[in-house]
Amino acid sequence: MFRKILFWSHLSLGVACSLIILLMSLTGVLLTYERQIIARAERGPWQVKPTAGRAPLLALFPGNGLLASDTITVRSSPTEPIELNLGKKGVFFVDPYNATLLGSPKKSTREFFNQLRAWHRWLSLPAGNRPLGKAITGASTLAFVILILSGLYLWLPRVFSLQHLRPILWFRSGLSGRARDFNWHNTLGFWAALPLFFIALSALPISYAWANGLIYTVTRSEEPKPDSTPPPQGPASLYHLDRAFALAASEPGWQAISFRFGGPTDNFVFNIDRGDGGQPQLKSTLTVDRETLAILRHDRFSQLNTGRRVRLFSRFLHTGESLGLAGQTLAGVASAAAVLLAITGLTLSWRRFTAWRRRG
Repeated sequence: MFRKILFWSHLSLGVACSLIILLMSLTGVLLTYERQIIARAERGPWQVKPTAGRAPLLALFPGNGLLASDTITVRSSPTEPIELNLGKKGVFFVDPYNATLLGSPKKSTREFFNQLRAWHRWLSLPAGNRPLGKAITGASTLAFVILILSGLYLWLPRVFSLQHLRPILWFRSGLSGRARDFNWHNTLGFWAALPLFFIALSALPISYAWANGLIYTVTRSEEPKPDSTPPPQGPASLYHLDRAFALAASEPGWQAISFRFGGPTDNFVFNIDRGDGGQPQLKSTLTVDRETLAILRHDRFSQLNTGRRVRLFSRFLHTGESLGLAGQTLAGVASAAAVLLAITGLTLSWRRFTAWRRRG
């Protein structure tokens, strides 16, 4: 009786949410290598030829109108340009060796992925209906977690033996119709269940405040409060910028260093990344006094409380980026499996419905 109730609950919940899960899974597949594709499309054409030495960072600003830039990003690779993010004005690249402005990349690639993410997160609904879209995708994500857990239980054969497990452990050839869909649904569900569970589970804190707070409650950690420090008044001095940057660049193995000119304090705050951009455990923040160049703080991932570490790691576990390129690939493959799970689940439900109609 329990299995029967669980089966019909699984089927009903799956039919109700399958189209949204299908859409989120499909857009998830297309978003798998977003960061790498944007980097290749935007920075690829602006690669530079290394020369004797890099120009001082201060040489980037006089007379070129870039002092109002929101963020500057310097990468350790000798062929990478310096990236200036001017917010709504766009992104610009500068030659790190002679401080000349190279140009601005086309926005089409980034806009394409922004549109994909809009479908993935709030069904691309207009701003006024965005909370509704987030509520639908959030509920579907929660339903997906339940479907994965209930599906694993239903996947287990009534008689647990190799003879009964073999037909649902791998794809079988020569099948068609309901038998093929059943085989695909069970096989994909078994092999993709674990990564899909963590992908869906790590999305819940993004969708729900209660799920985000639950992380801090379970880990008995203090939840971070929004920074209420007023921004400094007047233009900040950049006189010691290069010497301060040298302190950040002394971090072994750094791949990228970024900072904001008019940050929330009067100090230099450098965000140091020793990974590929999506690994929070390899990031740190260095705060340097703007006048004395004293290192005030160096906040590393390991120094954060348990709740904050779990929250940051889970945020990028949703895309697989926390585990590097291999994790991204695994997340993409699992998302592709979820697409087929939604399709085969729908077809199995339709076949069951039409058979019931024929019997009636």
